[in-house]
Amino acid sequence: MVGESHICSAWEEAIVNPVITVENLRKTYESITAVDGISFEVYRGEIFGMVGPNGAGKTTTIECIEGLRAADGGTLRVLGQDPVHNGRAVRQRIGIQLQESNLQPRIRVWEAMALFASFYQQSVDWNALLEQMDLQAHRHVFYEKLSGGQKQRLFIALALINDPDIVFLDELTTGLDPQARLNMWEMVEDIRDRGKTVFLTTHYMEEAERLCDRVAILDQGHIVALDSPANLVKQLDAPLRVEFEPVGPVALGPLQALPTATHVEHHGHRVIAWGKGDPFIVDVVQTLTNQHIRFRHLQVAQPSLEDVFLALTGRRMERGQ
Repeated sequence: MVGESHICSAWEEAIVNPVITVENLRKTYESITAVDGISFEVYRGEIFGMVGPNGAGKTTTIECIEGLRAADGGTLRVLGQDPVHNGRAVRQRIGIQLQESNLQPRIRVWEAMALFASFYQQSVDWNALLEQMDLQAHRHVFYEKLSGGQKQRLFIALALINDPDIVFLDELTTGLDPQARLNMWEMVEDIRDRGKTVFLTTHYMEEAERLCDRVAILDQGHIVALDSPANLVKQLDAPLRVEFEPVGPVALGPLQALPTATHVEHHGHRVIAWGKGDPFIVDVVQTLTNQHIRFRHLQVAQPSLEDVFLALTGRRMERGQ
């Protein structure tokens, strides 16, 4: 009970004292409204995600919060301070990985770390940081010789060099291969586990679903939903989908008669059944077994953030953005 009370008190304190507060943020570029009056808070120790397609306003929002871009309207507070008027003080306490980052091609890894450490009043042992990022063996390598994944790890190391309270990661895994992306996800979780607050933007819905404690879905400059990934999917109340390939003829009647099934149809050589609740999956398999229906390649598709985005905007996220 004491432990539970301590956890509750810590969470209540984090909510009362958010590390980022955004109220009615607006930003326009000539005739284009990039961010249109959005409001939200980010709490200490969470991974907060902002997702949406390119052009939704994610990068504009994060750059305004970082103090890299002046907002046209609204109020911003980062660790209790205005990120524009108190930019120098704020930047001492935050770490930033930009969407498009680059270094001088012939700078060595250790030189970049030493240079960035000199920018701050305090810095961590950057040799230990290179070790944590699996870059110690590449400390004398020129930046231009690093792989895409190694460059991203270097930029994370540079963002952590001042031991920041908040780490901003903008489209961290864009352009990385699947294995490098998985490695990055583990690093982000490790950053959070070390007590940091992480604010990330991404257009990969599976990335947000895997990493984020809460997610704001941004579309055309507006926040259309904000909650934990699990709650957003639950609120959607979308059906489960079970697909399989029957071996031989199959009658759909027994599956259609299931109380948990909402719709069953043939789709080419496959059968697709939709239904509600976890028992639906068991019901389908038991029915196939009881009816002596042989099948192969059974797949279960759970509703996801991708389905939430589709329901809210009427379109799917474009792959490869």
